[in-house]
Amino acid sequence: MAKTKSKPGTAKTAAKKKAGSQNIKAKSKVSPARGKGKPQSKQEDVLARLRQPQGTTIGAIVKATGWQPHSVRGFFAGVVKKKLKLTLTSDKVDGTRTYKIAKAGAAS
Repeated sequence: MAKTKSKPGTAKTAAKKKAGSQNIKAKSKVSPARGKGKPQSKQEDVLARLRQPQGTTIGAIVKATGWQPHSVRGFFAGVVKKKLKLTLTSDKVDGTRTYKIAKAGAAS
């Protein structure tokens, strides 16, 4: 017997589309709150690392988030500096550059 293909607009394809869209909606739900002290997202994790007194390196953020180094630098420019309007400072000690968010009221 030959298999019959369902034609666009039939009940079978409509049911498949509906089932597929329900799967997408299920995946996009917000995850429940994580344990206390744990950041909710990678962005919050990066911001927490930048707020530490010793700061952090791009390499440490790459390792923690799985982002590419150019994505980390883009996050610094686009989110930290432009969107959140935070002052980001960097220091180079022994060939290692560390970044941190300057305290509010500190001179730029």
